[in-house]
Amino acid sequence: MQPEMGSSVDKGTLHVISLVSVGAHPTSGRPRRAEQDARAVELGLQLAGDNLHVLHAGNAEEPALRGYLGMGVDELHVLAQPPGADAVPGLTDYIRESGVQLVLTGSQAETGEGSGMLPYLLAETLGWPLVVGLAEVESMSNGSAQVLQALPRGQRRRLKVRLPFLATVDNAAPKPRQSAYGPAQRGLLDVEEIEVVIDEVFTGAELTPAKPRPKRLKVIKAKSGADRMKAATAKASGGGGQVLKGVSAQEGAAAILKLLVEEGVVR
Repeated sequence: MQPEMGSSVDKGTLHVISLVSVGAHPTSGRPRRAEQDARAVELGLQLAGDNLHVLHAGNAEEPALRGYLGMGVDELHVLAQPPGADAVPGLTDYIRESGVQLVLTGSQAETGEGSGMLPYLLAETLGWPLVVGLAEVESMSNGSAQVLQALPRGQRRRLKVRLPFLATVDNAAPKPRQSAYGPAQRGLLDVEEIEVVIDEVFTGAELTPAKPRPKRLKVIKAKSGADRMKAATAKASGGGGQVLKGVSAQEGAAAILKLLVEEGVVR
């Protein structure tokens, strides 16, 4: 039987930082707290309580940041940076000087570049281990932690990792609590001015809306060759197919293109 989360973690001595960003509603696109970042805050609150530091690199005037304060966080630290700045150098310096034992992040931002590379770049720069898909922290003792990593199809893998380390959380982490309006307005934003490093790769890139991937043709699954042949010829014998004989290359190409359009492969 697995231990309860945080049962062997001393909240009085554990120092945790949760990195947060500005999210976007999947339907309206309006700014909000990011779903996975909110899970990182929830896990941090369960582990460290009042010792949790919530950190954001960006614009402190973004109203969506107060959604994290509404979760019961008294203060949110902001490293002021303009759009197009590289957040890695500032976050690295802050984390190094904080003496933190665990840094929690979402797996991918909902706005901006959204490449999902920030945790990897931070871990590489800091020289820390990185746990991807953290679901639960079971215990921390003797300079190491025992954690559960989420795997596909609901599986879990128990890992032992040395402190300090960085971890990304996703939908396997605890569901975040609701954000209350009163605490969100009373919470403090601690803004710190830092040196700005422009991300030339991002600012020089051209951003375009994501397009849906082409629809794959249906794969016929059968155990024997006879079953596969029957399935392959079923559509033609049903009257919906077309047998082309003695046609020109242009007519054949037109028929193939029409089929691909009907199947949704080509738009």
